[in-house]
Amino acid sequence: MQSAYRTTFLILLLQIFPVLAVPAAEPVSGTDTARLEGLEWRLVGPYRGGRVTTATGVPGKPNLYYMGATGGGVWKTENAGTTWENLSDGYFKVGTIGAVAVSESDNNVLYVGTGESPIRGVTTSQGDGVWKSADAGKKHACKKTGRQYQVEMN
Repeated sequence: MQSAYRTTFLILLLQIFPVLAVPAAEPVSGTDTARLEGLEWRLVGPYRGGRVTTATGVPGKPNLYYMGATGGGVWKTENAGTTWENLSDGYFKVGTIGAVAVSESDNNVLYVGTGESPIRGVTTSQGDGVWKSADAGKKHACKKTGRQYQVEMN
């Protein structure tokens, strides 16, 4: 039996060892990188947003979006995501956002439900109520306490 294990070990060793000794492949010649020279790297989205749990646009304003993130708060972009502004720092007691809705009759009215629907064993999942802003996110007031997972507008 010991001989069978030794033989199996040697076969596996011979199969693995040549792979480890193979030199790295040479770069492919003839690759035209000239078309890539004009490209620049840029940050896409907020620098500390966290997992996105909700997002909404505003009808008639194709570049205006609101985003809610787990552990990152509420964010707003007015240029289709090129830059983002945080709206919740200094107002909300928690950073976890479960729902964002914009009033159809007045797109300056924004409702934000805090808390994350798939509750996990971490503090970022806890909510502290529904918040309302009447000025497109400049100021917020708490309307109802508790976890909120969906905000629907009538």
